[in-house]
Amino acid sequence: MPHAYFTPATFKFLRALDRNNSREWFQAHKNDYERHVREPFLQLITDLQAPLAKISPHYRADPRKNGGSLFRIFRDTRFSNNKLPYKPWQGARFFHERRHEIPAPSFYMHIQPGDCFAGGGMWHPEPDALKKIRAFLADNPATWKKATQSPTFREHLQFWGESLKRPPHGYDPNHELIEDLKRKDYACGEGFDEALACSTELLPWTVACFKRVAPMVDYLCATQELEF
Repeated sequence: MPHAYFTPATFKFLRALDRNNSREWFQAHKNDYERHVREPFLQLITDLQAPLAKISPHYRADPRKNGGSLFRIFRDTRFSNNKLPYKPWQGARFFHERRHEIPAPSFYMHIQPGDCFAGGGMWHPEPDALKKIRAFLADNPATWKKATQSPTFREHLQFWGESLKRPPHGYDPNHELIEDLKRKDYACGEGFDEALACSTELLPWTVACFKRVAPMVDYLCATQELEF
Protein backbone atom coordinates (compact mmCIF):
# COMPACT_ATOMS: atom_id res chain seq x y z
CA MET A 1 0.00 0.00 0.00
CA PRO A 2 1.27 3.52 -0.74
CA HIS A 3 2.38 5.45 2.29
CA ALA A 4 3.70 8.89 3.12
CA TYR A 5 7.41 9.49 3.69
CA PHE A 6 7.78 13.10 4.74
CA THR A 7 5.65 15.04 7.20
CA PRO A 8 5.24 18.69 8.23
CA ALA A 9 8.01 17.95 10.76
CA THR A 10 10.40 17.45 7.81
CA PHE A 11 9.84 20.99 6.62
CA LYS A 12 9.78 22.37 10.16
CA PHE A 13 13.28 20.95 10.68
CA LEU A 14 14.62 22.33 7.39
CA ARG A 15 13.20 25.78 8.11
CA ALA A 16 14.75 25.74 11.56
CA LEU A 17 18.09 24.62 10.11
CA ASP A 18 17.95 27.53 7.68
CA ARG A 19 17.51 29.91 10.63
CA ASN A 20 20.06 28.20 12.90
CA ASN A 21 22.77 27.02 10.53
CA SER A 22 25.49 26.04 12.98
CA ARG A 23 27.21 22.85 14.06
CA GLU A 24 26.07 23.33 17.64
CA TRP A 25 22.40 23.62 16.68
CA PHE A 26 22.58 20.68 14.27
CA GLN A 27 24.20 18.38 16.83
CA ALA A 28 21.51 19.29 19.35
CA HIS A 29 18.79 18.44 16.80
CA LYS A 30 20.48 15.56 14.96
CA ASN A 31 17.84 13.07 16.08
CA ASP A 32 15.17 15.22 14.42
CA TYR A 33 17.20 15.23 11.20
CA GLU A 34 17.52 11.44 11.24
CA ARG A 35 13.87 10.83 12.08
CA HIS A 36 12.16 13.41 9.89
CA VAL A 37 14.51 13.90 6.94
CA ARG A 38 17.20 11.29 6.40
CA GLU A 39 15.38 8.07 7.32
CA PRO A 40 12.22 8.82 5.30
CA PHE A 41 14.31 9.90 2.30
CA LEU A 42 16.34 6.67 2.46
CA GLN A 43 13.08 4.71 2.54
CA LEU A 44 11.82 6.61 -0.48
CA ILE A 45 15.06 5.80 -2.32
CA THR A 46 14.63 2.13 -1.40
CA ASP A 47 11.07 2.12 -2.72
CA LEU A 48 12.19 3.77 -5.97
CA GLN A 49 14.57 0.91 -6.81
CA ALA A 50 12.03 -1.32 -8.55
CA PRO A 51 10.14 1.35 -10.56
CA LEU A 52 13.41 3.04 -11.61
CA ALA A 53 14.76 -0.29 -12.87
CA LYS A 54 11.67 -0.57 -15.07
CA ILE A 55 12.40 2.88 -16.55
CA SER A 56 16.03 1.91 -17.19
CA PRO A 57 17.95 -1.15 -15.96
CA HIS A 58 21.13 0.96 -16.01
CA TYR A 59 20.02 3.44 -13.35
CA ARG A 60 20.38 2.99 -9.61
CA ALA A 61 18.43 4.10 -6.54
CA ASP A 62 21.06 3.44 -3.89
CA PRO A 63 19.77 3.72 -0.28
CA ARG A 64 23.14 3.45 1.47
CA LYS A 65 23.54 6.04 4.23
CA ASN A 66 26.88 7.13 2.81
CA GLY A 67 28.00 7.04 -0.82
CA GLY A 68 24.57 6.26 -2.24
CA SER A 69 21.86 8.36 -3.84
CA LEU A 70 21.30 10.69 -0.88
CA PHE A 71 23.43 13.82 -0.88
CA ARG A 72 25.22 14.74 2.32
CA ILE A 73 23.56 17.57 4.19
CA PHE A 74 26.99 18.92 5.08
CA ARG A 75 28.19 21.65 2.75
CA ASP A 76 31.69 21.66 1.24
CA THR A 77 32.84 25.11 2.30
CA ARG A 78 36.48 24.82 1.20
CA PHE A 79 36.08 26.74 -2.06
CA SER A 80 32.92 28.72 -1.27
CA ASN A 81 32.37 32.18 0.10
CA ASN A 82 29.33 30.77 1.89
CA LYS A 83 30.75 29.21 5.05
CA LEU A 84 27.44 27.99 6.50
CA PRO A 85 28.04 24.32 7.37
CA TYR A 86 24.71 22.77 6.28
CA LYS A 87 22.37 22.75 3.31
CA PRO A 88 18.81 23.76 4.29
CA TRP A 89 17.52 21.13 1.86
CA GLN A 90 17.92 17.44 1.12
CA GLY A 91 18.42 15.97 -2.33
CA ALA A 92 18.97 12.61 -3.95
CA ARG A 93 20.55 11.68 -7.27
CA PHE A 94 19.62 8.50 -9.10
CA PHE A 95 22.67 7.75 -11.19
CA HIS A 96 23.85 5.66 -14.13
CA GLU A 97 25.77 2.50 -13.29
CA ARG A 98 28.76 3.76 -15.30
CA ARG A 99 28.88 7.25 -13.77
CA HIS A 100 32.46 6.77 -12.55
CA GLU A 101 33.66 5.96 -16.08
CA ILE A 102 31.73 8.45 -18.22
CA PRO A 103 29.87 11.71 -17.47
CA ALA A 104 26.24 10.62 -17.31
CA PRO A 105 22.82 12.21 -16.88
CA SER A 106 20.96 11.54 -13.64
CA PHE A 107 17.46 11.64 -12.24
CA TYR A 108 17.06 13.93 -9.22
CA MET A 109 14.73 14.81 -6.35
CA HIS A 110 14.95 17.88 -4.09
CA ILE A 111 13.11 18.56 -0.82
CA GLN A 112 13.20 22.15 0.47
CA PRO A 113 10.62 24.46 2.02
CA GLY A 114 9.06 26.39 -0.85
CA ASP A 115 11.19 24.70 -3.51
CA CYS A 116 10.52 20.99 -3.99
CA PHE A 117 11.18 19.53 -7.42
CA ALA A 118 12.16 16.42 -9.36
CA GLY A 119 13.61 15.87 -12.80
CA GLY A 120 16.80 14.86 -14.52
CA GLY A 121 19.48 15.57 -17.08
CA MET A 122 23.04 16.93 -16.98
CA TRP A 123 23.77 19.96 -14.79
CA HIS A 124 26.93 21.92 -15.61
CA PRO A 125 28.37 19.18 -17.87
CA GLU A 126 32.13 19.22 -18.28
CA PRO A 127 33.45 20.84 -21.50
CA ASP A 128 34.08 17.54 -23.28
CA ALA A 129 30.63 16.18 -22.39
CA LEU A 130 29.01 19.48 -23.42
CA LYS A 131 30.85 19.37 -26.73
CA LYS A 132 29.49 15.86 -27.38
CA ILE A 133 25.93 16.92 -26.51
CA ARG A 134 26.00 19.84 -28.94
CA ALA A 135 27.55 17.81 -31.76
CA PHE A 136 24.94 15.08 -31.31
CA LEU A 137 22.12 17.62 -31.18
CA ALA A 138 23.27 19.25 -34.40
CA ASP A 139 23.30 15.91 -36.20
CA ASN A 140 20.22 14.32 -34.61
CA PRO A 141 17.53 16.98 -34.19
CA ALA A 142 14.45 14.83 -34.82
CA THR A 143 14.81 12.56 -31.78
CA TRP A 144 15.59 15.53 -29.51
CA LYS A 145 12.45 17.30 -30.67
CA LYS A 146 10.42 14.15 -30.05
CA ALA A 147 11.83 13.91 -26.52
CA THR A 148 11.49 17.57 -25.52
CA GLN A 149 8.71 19.07 -27.61
CA SER A 150 5.93 16.55 -26.99
CA PRO A 151 2.65 17.71 -25.43
CA THR A 152 3.50 15.77 -22.25
CA PHE A 153 6.89 17.47 -21.93
CA ARG A 154 5.47 20.92 -22.58
CA GLU A 155 2.63 20.41 -20.09
CA HIS A 156 4.72 19.16 -17.18
CA LEU A 157 8.41 19.96 -17.59
CA GLN A 158 10.58 23.00 -17.94
CA PHE A 159 14.28 23.38 -18.66
CA TRP A 160 16.63 24.55 -15.92
CA GLY A 161 19.96 26.31 -16.14
CA GLU A 162 21.81 28.87 -18.20
CA SER A 163 22.35 29.49 -21.91
CA LEU A 164 24.88 31.30 -24.02
CA LYS A 165 23.83 34.68 -25.37
CA ARG A 166 25.29 33.83 -28.78
CA PRO A 167 25.48 30.58 -30.74
CA PRO A 168 28.41 28.37 -29.72
CA HIS A 169 31.44 28.62 -31.97
CA GLY A 170 31.15 26.59 -35.14
CA TYR A 171 27.34 26.26 -35.15
CA ASP A 172 24.95 27.73 -37.69
CA PRO A 173 22.91 30.53 -36.05
CA ASN A 174 19.99 29.38 -38.21
CA HIS A 175 20.07 25.77 -37.02
CA GLU A 176 16.56 24.63 -36.07
CA LEU A 177 17.78 23.74 -32.54
CA ILE A 178 19.94 26.81 -32.03
CA GLU A 179 18.28 27.69 -28.70
CA ASP A 180 18.99 24.18 -27.43
CA LEU A 181 22.55 24.30 -28.78
CA LYS A 182 23.10 27.48 -26.74
CA ARG A 183 22.26 25.72 -23.47
CA LYS A 184 25.00 25.28 -20.87
CA ASP A 185 22.79 22.91 -18.84
CA TYR A 186 20.65 20.10 -20.16
CA ALA A 187 18.30 19.46 -17.25
CA CYS A 188 14.55 19.68 -16.78
CA GLY A 189 11.89 18.88 -14.26
CA GLU A 190 8.81 20.01 -12.40
CA GLY A 191 8.04 21.37 -8.98
CA PHE A 192 5.65 20.10 -6.33
CA ASP A 193 4.31 21.49 -3.09
CA GLU A 194 4.71 20.44 0.52
CA ALA A 195 1.24 18.89 0.58
CA LEU A 196 2.23 16.42 -2.14
CA ALA A 197 5.62 15.84 -0.47
CA CYS A 198 3.80 14.77 2.70
CA SER A 199 1.18 12.65 0.94
CA THR A 200 0.92 9.04 -0.19
CA GLU A 201 1.05 10.34 -3.78
CA LEU A 202 4.74 11.29 -3.62
CA LEU A 203 6.14 7.95 -4.80
CA PRO A 204 3.77 7.46 -7.78
CA TRP A 205 4.15 11.14 -8.72
CA THR A 206 7.95 10.84 -8.69
CA VAL A 207 7.86 7.71 -10.85
CA ALA A 208 5.55 9.49 -13.32
CA CYS A 209 7.89 12.50 -13.39
CA PHE A 210 10.93 10.31 -14.07
CA LYS A 211 9.02 8.58 -16.88
CA ARG A 212 8.32 11.97 -18.46
CA VAL A 213 11.99 12.98 -18.16
CA ALA A 214 13.27 9.59 -19.38
CA PRO A 215 13.22 10.30 -23.16
CA MET A 216 15.55 13.27 -22.65
CA VAL A 217 17.80 11.29 -20.29
CA ASP A 218 17.88 8.50 -22.89
CA TYR A 219 18.95 11.01 -25.54
CA LEU A 220 21.67 12.45 -23.31
CA CYS A 221 22.95 8.95 -22.64
CA ALA A 222 23.28 8.49 -26.39
CA THR A 223 25.36 11.67 -26.64
CA GLN A 224 27.90 10.12 -24.24
CA GLU A 225 27.65 6.63 -25.80
CA LEU A 226 25.95 5.21 -22.72
CA GLU A 227 23.31 2.50 -22.54
CA PHE A 228 19.78 3.40 -21.46
